[in-house]
Amino acid sequence: MAFGPVTPAVSQEPAGAYLAGRAATFDSDFSAAADYYTRALVRDPGNVELMESVVFSQLALGELRRALPVAQRMWDENVSSQVANMVMAGGFSQAHDYQALLDRDLVTQGIGPLVDGLMLGWALLGAGSVPEALAQFDSVGEDEGLRMFAQYHRALALASVGDYEAAEAMFAANDGRLTLITRRAALARVQILSQLGRNEQALATLENAFGTQLDPGLSNLFDRLTADETLPFTHAPTVTDGIAEVFYTVASALSGEAADEYVLIYARMASVLSPTHVDSVLLSADLLDNLGRYELSVATYKQVPVGHPDYHAAEMGRAEALRRAAKPEAAIEVLEQLIREFPAQPTVYSALGDLQRQQENYAAAVTAYDSAMTYLDEHNAANWFLLYARGISLERLDQWDRAEADFRAALVLNPGRPEVLNYLGYSLVEKQIKLDEALDMIERAVVARPESGYIVDSLGWVLYRLGRYDEAVGHMEQAVELMPVDAVVNDHLGDVFWAVGRYLEAEFQWKRALSFVDPEDTDSEADPDRIRRKLEIGLDEVLVEEGEEPLKLANDG
Repeated sequence: MAFGPVTPAVSQEPAGAYLAGRAATFDSDFSAAADYYTRALVRDPGNVELMESVVFSQLALGELRRALPVAQRMWDENVSSQVANMVMAGGFSQAHDYQALLDRDLVTQGIGPLVDGLMLGWALLGAGSVPEALAQFDSVGEDEGLRMFAQYHRALALASVGDYEAAEAMFAANDGRLTLITRRAALARVQILSQLGRNEQALATLENAFGTQLDPGLSNLFDRLTADETLPFTHAPTVTDGIAEVFYTVASALSGEAADEYVLIYARMASVLSPTHVDSVLLSADLLDNLGRYELSVATYKQVPVGHPDYHAAEMGRAEALRRAAKPEAAIEVLEQLIREFPAQPTVYSALGDLQRQQENYAAAVTAYDSAMTYLDEHNAANWFLLYARGISLERLDQWDRAEADFRAALVLNPGRPEVLNYLGYSLVEKQIKLDEALDMIERAVVARPESGYIVDSLGWVLYRLGRYDEAVGHMEQAVELMPVDAVVNDHLGDVFWAVGRYLEAEFQWKRALSFVDPEDTDSEADPDRIRRKLEIGLDEVLVEEGEEPLKLANDG
């Protein structure tokens, strides 16, 4: 946990609930943790760690009202706790008690320099002291590392009191640098320009920030601006919305840098204070997904209503959370519904193709990828992965000519991609065609990614196919070191050992390969029946049964 004392001081009686709460916290199961910690706190009401744990778990669930009574007790007992201070500040903000925010002792009741500094600016605005509020934002900006955050919130504060000209002047300064700090900053400026009746400039800002390939949310703004509609200012229309933006600003800055559960409480606070702050909802859901709390993530994504400009983004996130929760059919259903609602969005088709490919529904994957490509520029380098993924699906469907064309097109768009070089090279090896080119491709892939067991295996395997058995041994042994429990790699090493006369070692590797075969993986190259046959009669005889030349003849030739 990010807050509170390190050493627990819990009486024996509630120890079971406490330990269960700790286990739930470790698993990021905040609902169970809140329940267990609350039970323990009933038995040991003066325990500071339990109080803090309850507050943290409830806030992680977005339950500010349930966190507040315990946080209030901590304040009443002069217990110093960052998360309790955050909850109390959130409660004051929600109640519009801006004087209480101003009266806090930041030494003992503060949250952090950036949050407290920006929150004071908004609280002063809420108290009707506009000049003092702007001066406070300027004071925060005296720290160079915090300057852009301070300027962003100062601009929002100006817009919230209707001074759009001054807000736009801040965004326009320094060649529009402030506009580009975050997606929300760019969209705030777009709204401000529209409020000023400058929709043409708002459209230019939108294109400069996001290009011409717009997601549905941005497309909605584009269409409304094009129709000369005046966009409302929704980023921080009230002081409470501004304080919510403070918590979201910090969450965004910390995302990817701090622990996900720590970032989550900032994102949750933002969404509690401003229920229309969809970006904080999306961030919360994404963090829960990262933490493995897929059901909570799915439920959080569903908070974004149908018809909201960001509904598309929420449903894409929900599909991914369902996929990670091992509910692929539900994820596919979400994406197919999304296609019905947004039929011209290539990202949805691409996501559906990826999901179908992972489920080994290769024909459906190709159909989805084909649909995606109809909306994309086939010469755009960013589309290399889509071509690569479609090539894999086509190869699995034995449509080799189309597959090879896609792999080569992907390499034209993004030369040197090791995964594409490896897949194409390995496929050529398996088809026993263009082996010299295949060897060159795989050697380049190994140079780019020497720690990839799959790619090193491919190099050993192409050398084996070329009859260069002695050279293949070292690479295959390295591949097994990198992927010791992979059935295919162990099977390949067995074949290579057999080719150089190391028969006992070959049999050992085949037995290992057999032990690693996943019976549910029907798409694996490791064929258990073939491996058993090799153990019975040897690789040479198996090759003869298959109509191939035995290795000793291949060597002689």
